[in-house]
Amino acid sequence: MRICDRDGIDALTIRRLASDLDIGTMTLYGYFRGKEDILDGVADHVLGRLEISPARERTPTAVAHAVALSIFAMMREHPSVVYLLSSRSTMSKQSLKAAMDAVLGILREAGFTDEGAVRAYALIMTYCLGFASYQLPRPWGPDDAEDVEERRRQQRHFYSSLPLPDFNNMVELSELITTMPSDDQFEFGLDCAIAGLVTRPGILSSEPARSAGRERRDMRGQPPGLRDASAS
Repeated sequence: MRICDRDGIDALTIRRLASDLDIGTMTLYGYFRGKEDILDGVADHVLGRLEISPARERTPTAVAHAVALSIFAMMREHPSVVYLLSSRSTMSKQSLKAAMDAVLGILREAGFTDEGAVRAYALIMTYCLGFASYQLPRPWGPDDAEDVEERRRQQRHFYSSLPLPDFNNMVELSELITTMPSDDQFEFGLDCAIAGLVTRPGILSSEPARSAGRERRDMRGQPPGLRDASAS
């Protein structure tokens, strides 16, 4: 996981991993058939540790935001999982329990219908995955990125220096365009998506579902670098 997050998926090889672990390559083959098996293990490890931060308000909108912020924070912390989620599906029970079953339960308890919980989950997961894929190669996006202000200044300069009249719109909007991969844009899009979702027929139940007999989820902590998950 550390190799993939730091150096990218392509940097992970059996030889590299064995060397970092100071073991023989044949020892690794005793546990994994090859690189693909290891990548599946990385994805399972990250997804299996997903925790959803609590929303202060138990409204469907606030809970959906908390779920999305937690998932996006996971993708920011482990950028390799963005590629892994886009290239494979997992059958790991640990991953399915933490990253799907528990999240669906949280949404149902917040007042989403059965259909609404599934649609909300799909919307949140695909939106976070798409935005994370867009933000990842653009280091001027995340608010907590190193030297982010200088990176944004350089990007504004690039857009504003494009030749006229071919790029009239990009030159005139250069400052705003720079914000497209920002955390603020992520939250703006998330607000729009969830606001549209909760107005659809059949998405919300008349009353929040009760958790009778349903195990409580561990939702400790807040996603790093993002606004409070309770915002609605």
